[in-house]
Amino acid sequence: MQDSLQGWQSLNLPLTDPQYPDAQQAGSAQPAHGGNIAWAAALANCSPHLILDFSASINPLGPPELAIAAIQAHLSDLRHYPDPDYADLRWAIATFHHLSPDWILPGNGAAELLTWAARDLAALDTVCLLAPAFGDYLRALRAFGAPVEKRLLRVDGGLDQLNPFVSPPRSPDPASGWLLNNPHNPTGTLLSRESILSLLDESPLVVVDEAFMDFLPPAAQSQVSLVDCVERYPNLVIVRSLTKFYSLPGLRLGYAIAHPDRLRRWQQWRDPWSVNSLASAAAIAALADTPFQQRTWDWLPPARQQLFDGLAALPGLHPLPSAANYLLVQTEGSTTDLQTRLLQQHQILIRHCTSFPELGDRFFRVAVRTKAENQRLVEALGSVVGVG
Repeated sequence: MQDSLQGWQSLNLPLTDPQYPDAQQAGSAQPAHGGNIAWAAALANCSPHLILDFSASINPLGPPELAIAAIQAHLSDLRHYPDPDYADLRWAIATFHHLSPDWILPGNGAAELLTWAARDLAALDTVCLLAPAFGDYLRALRAFGAPVEKRLLRVDGGLDQLNPFVSPPRSPDPASGWLLNNPHNPTGTLLSRESILSLLDESPLVVVDEAFMDFLPPAAQSQVSLVDCVERYPNLVIVRSLTKFYSLPGLRLGYAIAHPDRLRRWQQWRDPWSVNSLASAAAIAALADTPFQQRTWDWLPPARQQLFDGLAALPGLHPLPSAANYLLVQTEGSTTDLQTRLLQQHQILIRHCTSFPELGDRFFRVAVRTKAENQRLVEALGSVVGVG
């Protein structure tokens, strides 16, 4: 499924807060991010190890054995500071993308790099944000007082079919920056290269978060990723994560691809040694693990279709098609209540979407996991909503 920015689709729901969402105001005590196993275990009154987590979109096949072996082999490095220039890591990432290392900046997760991107964006008149948007974007933009203008992703004719409309709500201001993610989170929609390239021709800065792009096989990535365009556009920044695809979120590792002058400025802004030695070693090994990459590309499409079909068969649940490793699902009842019942009755955690003010309490997001785990979720949802 591919869509263009000319076909921005809206969920036809009101904005409860047009500037900055607040999960507490939306009626949930859950933290804004998924993957909070300690919170879930307390609510379910069980050990954290018993929680089956569908709230964080992490590859269930990892971490790769090569990455674990690299961590073990580099334990002795803990007595030394990391290389402040991360030469080996930058070289590995650059080689993976066929770029020069000067165009790469590793960071303490994609979140750190989005912070520095937000600092650059905040210098512009306006930052256009495609909504619903990952909450960390607003956190980073708010930290630097950036003025935000939301552009709604529009879904017309039902959530099971995405239909583009003719044009954006209004032409963007030439002084506006853009912060987008592709695939889009939480919908899983793909934005076309052409639509983003058209923004690059008129905007001083476009930041594209490609945190979930690795889940697309190489042929599909080549049609939508903008990594190969960075050298032609000094106003383009790509942010990627190494923790979702390789199932290493506890290591906190991401990287930015951008013009070397911009990356040198970011390096001067941040604290030294943002990436620890073990994360660096694991990333270098993971990037070279082509069998793990292929297993992931082989696993995802059938597992995602199985989960989609299982959810669509349940009354009151309407999943959206997705190009990523997660599905957004509309419900006819409260998703906060549904989340609580799943935890207390089945020790399963889903991500309700009240932290996305455009979605409210009638949507939840679930990761695609193994077929057995997906089936367990479908059966648990069936029992909770009165089926099976």
